[in-house]
Amino acid sequence: MKRMTVGVTLLLLPLLSAQTVLAFCGFYVAKADTKLFNQASQVVLVRHEDKTVLTMANDFRGDPKEFAIVVPVPTVLERDQIHVGDRAILQHLDAYSAPRLVEYFDPDPCAFKDFKARSELSAPMTLSASEERRAGGLGVTIEARYTVGEYDILILSAKESAGLETWLRDNGYRIPAGASAVLGSYLKQNMRFFVARVNLGDQAKLGFTYLRPLQVAYEWPKFMLPIRLGMVNADVPQELFVYALTRQGRVEKTNYRTVRLPSGMDLPVFVKAEFGPFYQAMFTQAVKREDMRAVFLEYAWDMGWCDPCAANPLSAEELRQLGVFWLGDRGDALGRRGGAQDVFLTRLHVRYDAAHFPEDLVFQETADRTNFQGRYVLRHPWTGSETCEAAEQYRRDLARRQEQEVRTLANLTGWPIAEIRTKAPAVGEQPSATKTWWRQLWGR
Repeated sequence: MKRMTVGVTLLLLPLLSAQTVLAFCGFYVAKADTKLFNQASQVVLVRHEDKTVLTMANDFRGDPKEFAIVVPVPTVLERDQIHVGDRAILQHLDAYSAPRLVEYFDPDPCAFKDFKARSELSAPMTLSASEERRAGGLGVTIEARYTVGEYDILILSAKESAGLETWLRDNGYRIPAGASAVLGSYLKQNMRFFVARVNLGDQAKLGFTYLRPLQVAYEWPKFMLPIRLGMVNADVPQELFVYALTRQGRVEKTNYRTVRLPSGMDLPVFVKAEFGPFYQAMFTQAVKREDMRAVFLEYAWDMGWCDPCAANPLSAEELRQLGVFWLGDRGDALGRRGGAQDVFLTRLHVRYDAAHFPEDLVFQETADRTNFQGRYVLRHPWTGSETCEAAEQYRRDLARRQEQEVRTLANLTGWPIAEIRTKAPAVGEQPSATKTWWRQLWGR
């Protein structure tokens, strides 16, 4: 049997590149989407009452025959509880909620008076008698076996972790050393294991050259995401992005602190060309300040609108495909920009390892519908040479503002302030205005 790799982390989709978009307030010029991070996972959690739809995206870039994923699930999943999703919708969700950069241009102070600022399902695959006997001898039960789209899927239960680990190894899965203890902890919770690998023949028939997201729907009182299995043999911290879609309000962690990402700061204009490195450095500093023991809120907003919009809100149909099953309850009410009003989006970002996150992530939905977004501002100075009382005051204020922008950037990123000053204009320095020919003629 061909040996296959167990993808014990939930993996990240390749994402679209940033594009310049006109926002409602200011100009949206860049976004910090998930493609900035390696070792990243991307999941969507749709949750209402005890019902959950989990979408698992992956960025596996190797040979598809080497891909597999093992995820603890709370129950034996029936075939129609498993679906293959559309990665374009996750790309849209990421673009919509990503921390973003906006820019403004200062007006002429002499003239400006009032500035305010269903999946493709095949028949169940039959199990051979030898498979059944071997599994039974190890205390492993193959509860169900399906082909869904391009994936072959097993639902496993087991009496003890050593038998499950042996069965997985015997069937070509490269289980990391030390996995037995983690597997055992899930078995004590009476959880099953969702195991998927690529069916190369079906993938070729369907015409896909990438791995599409997998989705599972189930009912369980616990609102949680298992992450410990993915850390067993991880030698570097992992990145996890969670998009929670709920009815009532913002989602937060119950067993770790949820902290708002630093947001709303004015930054030097040169950051426009370095937004990716800025965001990575800023997030790393935030993680250090919290000793890698916090989950960061990057976005919380009613799906019906946004300000500024890095991308349009998701349509009702896109949300249904992600698993938002309640939209029909209120006549499929749509927001003014095409988003569903009855959906609240929370985007969480966590960098984790086994030492700092020994427990799985447990969530709760709150009634807080306060809007929040990771947002950073560039303010381009006015470069005119007009003279008036307001212009003189503007120039004095600009010097203080530029100084504050430099210090803010150094504090957020940990970058040496001397290096920042080599890229930013000298404090208070006005770029020379290009004189028109008549000003040169008369010396104005």
